[in-house]
Amino acid sequence: MNVLGLSCFYHDSAAALLKDGKIVAACQEERLSRKRHDSGFPTKSVKYVLREAGIGVEDLDAVGFYDKPLLKFERMLSTYVATFPRSFASFRKAMPPWVKEKLWMPSLIRKELRPYKGPILFAEHHMSHAASCFLVSPYEEAAILTVDGVGEWATSSFGVGKGSDITLFKEIRFPHSLGLLYSAFTYYLGFKVNSAEYKVMGLAPYGKPVHFDRIMKEMVHLNEDGSFKLNMDFFAYDYGLKMTSERFSDFFGGPPRKAETWMAEREFDIAASVQKVCEEVVLTMARYIHKETGSDNLCMAGGVALNCVANGRVIRETPFKNLFVQPAAGDAGGAVGVAHYLYNTIEKQPRTKGWTHAYLGPEYKDDEIQQYLDARGTKYKVLSDGDVTRATAQHIADGNVIGWYQGRMEFGPRALGGRSILGDPRDPKMRDTLNMKIKFREGFRPFAPSVMADKASEWFDIACDSPYMLLVAQVRDGKRVIPAVTHVDNSARLQTVTREESPLYYDLIAEFEKITGVPIVINTSFNVRGEPIVCTPHDAYMCFMRTNMDYLVMGHYILDKKEQPPLNEDVDWRTQFELD
Repeated sequence: MNVLGLSCFYHDSAAALLKDGKIVAACQEERLSRKRHDSGFPTKSVKYVLREAGIGVEDLDAVGFYDKPLLKFERMLSTYVATFPRSFASFRKAMPPWVKEKLWMPSLIRKELRPYKGPILFAEHHMSHAASCFLVSPYEEAAILTVDGVGEWATSSFGVGKGSDITLFKEIRFPHSLGLLYSAFTYYLGFKVNSAEYKVMGLAPYGKPVHFDRIMKEMVHLNEDGSFKLNMDFFAYDYGLKMTSERFSDFFGGPPRKAETWMAEREFDIAASVQKVCEEVVLTMARYIHKETGSDNLCMAGGVALNCVANGRVIRETPFKNLFVQPAAGDAGGAVGVAHYLYNTIEKQPRTKGWTHAYLGPEYKDDEIQQYLDARGTKYKVLSDGDVTRATAQHIADGNVIGWYQGRMEFGPRALGGRSILGDPRDPKMRDTLNMKIKFREGFRPFAPSVMADKASEWFDIACDSPYMLLVAQVRDGKRVIPAVTHVDNSARLQTVTREESPLYYDLIAEFEKITGVPIVINTSFNVRGEPIVCTPHDAYMCFMRTNMDYLVMGHYILDKKEQPPLNEDVDWRTQFELD
């Protein structure tokens, strides 16, 4: 049975394909279209996942869409009516795309998937999130927590999964939303909503949560069962074209920060305060859901589940013994969720083995890489597996920055050793080098360590795996020799790497340990600011040549920047990507 899952028309559109219950491929449209957070119909991703499965559209047995457009439209109309006339400008902007295409989703899907004539299922947004984390998890039963901006009406849902069944027994409804609260602060701090929330999380350790008590007293009312209400006088997202109201600005003593302007202690403290609010709400939700379910296992999805600082506190400070967070926790993961929901829950098919990695995107073999490199007239060396890892490890140890392009591309927002930029975590200058000369991004943003899983607990205060870079842990005392991946609060957002799932990447880190005694490398996504993570050899080569990376390792081919012909471009690449 071939099941196609789709998510689109909000942000991070994606397609995923199940073949007899096993995920064959999943891809975000942005990686192929090269448009960050592409929200359009995932035409290119659909073509890719079908090709990976070796089937055509006519071979599909069912198609699932990750939310219910009519319910979402009902919520929007109800909200606009309730907040009229303040909502008129937002109403006028939002309605044309709904009237033109979003309300006609079944017809649109059939048009895009011609000649498909089979069934189309629409699952509720938070059910897709719930399915995306539970049905791919390693647990036979688990509590489920999904938290995001908003789906149809739900902004958070509490549930339980057993076998192939999912029951959502409680929800928090719009406009009361933890995700939108965090996005409102993102907006106020001058960052891009639905794109740069992670910057607020990275900024928070530089400040103190001095506003926490005021926010919890005047802006957020949190109950013991994890439910909460927002004082909507502070917000404008329910009726306007901006996230916060004048009262919000008055609360913090000034207007929203303008993007790309200087930040000081005031902004640091605001970020620290909302981050603490987020953590406390998530912890309260998790404790309540554990009380209700009694499960040792928790599965999480939704955009807020990408807040790895909060996740780290959940596993350390709640009664849950095991935590699984969907690596593509945002809307992209909804494509996987609805496909599994259709196959496992609706069709009552047994679940297959849970996810152990997120390498579900396109792969380019050595012959394809060589063909591209030869066509460009590049200079390269060809090495065996062992020589590739040894040479790369030595280059990293010598202080070089490496573009690492291997195997299948990752699904989700994190680079996990398939499309990564690597560096030496021991070098205190490496973070600034990567931020300023490679990524061209803000200097406050931290970098993640990739660590051999069997050595992780020696270096970090963590007792479980973190394969998807979605947990934050403290660097252990006596291990302060990795300043480039240690944040200002002595924390690190780590990825644990096993040889079973990432043999070449694991061997590279092991070779680096042989040279340096440190089983860790810096891992950041292979892109520049505003650019989607690279997908093709062309994407990788162009990013390599446009930045100050020293070496590019694609498959078994190693390229030295100094030996490459000059890159002649007609277009300034900085105009190609919209800053996040």
